[in-house]
Amino acid sequence: MTENTDVVVIGGGYAGVMAANRLTQRGDVTVTLINPRPTFVERIRLHQLVGGSHDAVVAYRKVLGKGIRLVVDTVARIDATERSVTLATGGTVGYDYLIYAVGSGSADPRVPGAAEFAYPIATLEEAQRLRPVVDAAPATAAVTVVGAGPTGIETAAELAEEGRTVTLVCGEVLGPYLHPRGRRSVAQRLAALGVTVLEGPDAKVTAVTRDSVQLSGGRKLPSKVTIWTAGFGVPDLAARSGLSTDALGRLLTDETLTSVDDERIVAAGDSAAPSDLPFRMSCQAAVQLGPQAAETVLSRIAGEQPAPIEVGFVSQCISLGRRSGILQFAGKDDTAKRYYLGGRPSAKLKEFICKATVWQLAYEARKPGARTWWTKDDKRRQLLQAKRGEAPATAEQAA
Repeated sequence: MTENTDVVVIGGGYAGVMAANRLTQRGDVTVTLINPRPTFVERIRLHQLVGGSHDAVVAYRKVLGKGIRLVVDTVARIDATERSVTLATGGTVGYDYLIYAVGSGSADPRVPGAAEFAYPIATLEEAQRLRPVVDAAPATAAVTVVGAGPTGIETAAELAEEGRTVTLVCGEVLGPYLHPRGRRSVAQRLAALGVTVLEGPDAKVTAVTRDSVQLSGGRKLPSKVTIWTAGFGVPDLAARSGLSTDALGRLLTDETLTSVDDERIVAAGDSAAPSDLPFRMSCQAAVQLGPQAAETVLSRIAGEQPAPIEVGFVSQCISLGRRSGILQFAGKDDTAKRYYLGGRPSAKLKEFICKATVWQLAYEARKPGARTWWTKDDKRRQLLQAKRGEAPATAEQAA
């Protein structure tokens, strides 16, 4: 009788859940998902948790395939030699293959006072901690949101729509990913909501105190509540475990998402750095990388050569309160195009995308492997060739 293959997935976010569900295609694979909390977090809704319009959690029974063992704990260390992980509570879990999907969180702000007096919202616990602080602040109290990426924009708009006095400190530019046309649309909506947007070289935060934010241009903003959304970091689990990482701490892999140190370890999501050319940290990338990481493991179990990853992007969708938003169209290589959809239709589409993402997880749980949506990004192939010093392929070679 053939023995079961034990696969451990570390991290129960978008990539981890997709990977765990995809692994259940084989009846002889035992899947264990290790996650620090007992519920799935809709991370793309955390700004709604802060604003009070959603709790941003879903029961794992709704998105996780039957037969997957859920261990609520934190992995303290990976022992690649022994093929086991040590849990924070002291136990160990052995594996034949490991999928590293620990995700990302708040980056160290490295600004004096920010760690003490600003509130990050990159995790469920951080957003839950901030919500009562916002509720307790007077309606007219100054709220400062630092960071003008999607999370900062969405949080600023969400609170302004509630009637809060909000200043969005961009550092350099509002929505750096956006095309200038889309950026203008976002700026107009924020202005309509009463958000003060500060951009340019004088709009970098140099210090945070209990009741103010100091800017590089010398301006001091009064701030009853300061929310920090500038930048993301990844857990240092891989580095602490002696595995090769990039400068940010993401696990270095080849194009099949396999660790450069150990073919029994595969990465997915925000914590993966394939060929040291990581994708943008996003739900959009995670739901593609998760199942492909699982396919790499399944190929190795079957004695087959894993396929290289194929990840394509289509857009970036940002909510601007409950009644407006923007869908910034993008090329497969994640480059913003000049076209966008704004206003109420975009708000409805963003809500649909949030719901549809959970539906994708649930669909993969019911019918693992039935759905594919990966698109090829030819520009990534060019980047890889340039990185390796290879000559670009001719049309005949590509065919």
